Amino acid sequence: MALERTLSIIKPDAVAKNVIGEIYSRFERAGLKIAAARFVWLSRAEAEGFYAVHRERPFFKDLVGFMISGPVMIQVLEGEDAIAKNRELMGATDPKKAAPGTIRADFAQSIDANA
Repeated sequence: MALERTLSIIKPDAVAKNVIGEIYSRFERAGLKIAAARFVWLSRAEAEGFYAVHRERPFFKDLVGFMISGPVMIQVLEGEDAIAKNRELMGATDPKKAAPGTIRADFAQSIDANA
């Protein structure tokens, strides 16, 4: 196993639901350390830059609009196999397809507002 770091963002819908603490508890129970964290309101330019890989996709404008609709919590997670653990904890992008007990299954509203 490898010690890794990965960036994770708690999106505006989950911030608005006040579930940051519960999500952090899940990270910690999985053996992930929160190495750094910052509560921010992304600018349009920041959101467009972060999601640039999706620029040509039909959902890009809606994604950027959602990400600037409210504050987000950005954190760096650190631990053994942090990337895989974070993905497993988050669950599928579409909360309807996410396994029970994952962050998206428990807190996401839709594929667009997916915690």
